[in-house]
Amino acid sequence: QVHLVESGGGSVQAGGSLRLSCAGSGYNSSNYCLAWFRQYPGEGRAGIARIWTGGSIQFYANSVKGRFTISRDSAKNTLYLQMNNLQPADTATYYCAAHAASYYNCDLRPSDYTFWGQGTQVTVSS
Repeated sequence: QVHLVESGGGSVQAGGSLRLSCAGSGYNSSNYCLAWFRQYPGEGRAGIARIWTGGSIQFYANSVKGRFTISRDSAKNTLYLQMNNLQPADTATYYCAAHAASYYNCDLRPSDYTFWGQGTQVTVSS
């Protein structure tokens, strides 16, 4: 059974930085699509960044491009999201997610993802 555990959320002022971590267990990290989603109250989860483990190819939503960086440490089976220049609009619950995939099946559709973390809150004050 795949298990994902997030950490690193918290409160920060606008312009600040946070790094989220997602420790994974129970899966072979080759050929998996790993992603970060965020969810505002009353809305569905929106994908913001994903990485395909077969080649570490990354993709970002326009809302975070240039400010957020997704990365992974394969030895530790841990996924990261470095978030810089945070803004109040980034306030949300953040989730990591994973599913087995080829490069061509690695996207940011929530319905594609089989495994989810429990979520971590990020709050950015102005």
